[in-house]
Amino acid sequence: MAQIRLDRTDRRLLDLLQTDGRLSNVELAEKVALSPSPCLRRVRALEEAGVIRQYVALLDPAKVGLDLLAYVSVKLEKRGKMPIDAFTQAVRGWPEVVACYAMTGEMDYLLRVQVADLEHYSRFVMDALLKQPGVLDVRSNFVLERIKDTTALPLDQVG
Repeated sequence: MAQIRLDRTDRRLLDLLQTDGRLSNVELAEKVALSPSPCLRRVRALEEAGVIRQYVALLDPAKVGLDLLAYVSVKLEKRGKMPIDAFTQAVRGWPEVVACYAMTGEMDYLLRVQVADLEHYSRFVMDALLKQPGVLDVRSNFVLERIKDTTALPLDQVG
């Protein structure tokens, strides 16, 4: 995948949108010292290039009753591609898994699991994760406190 070249104005637009995706085009244009038409063209170009993937509302998990966050490392058996395909397909269907990453190192996958409580987590592990063919090992780490939790990318490092 080709990297998109971002100038200072693009990075500023993206920084602002990462902070507040509901800014109107007029507000955005004002903050980056552009008139609305060129600002809108730049944002549309960033959308079309896939730099801006989507716009979302970020929810507070605790306020909607999803208080428990776990990071779960999963190791699969290495016989053929079947366990990997079946596992990744299953992961896509588990609503508790809000992110999944294929990893290097001892474990194969890292799951970010958001659930209501330890009982819900236990049901998920016992009824879904451990019943998945090819799962050899599961290790759980529970979040005690969120020190930093952002979706914003550090754009000051690019350019």
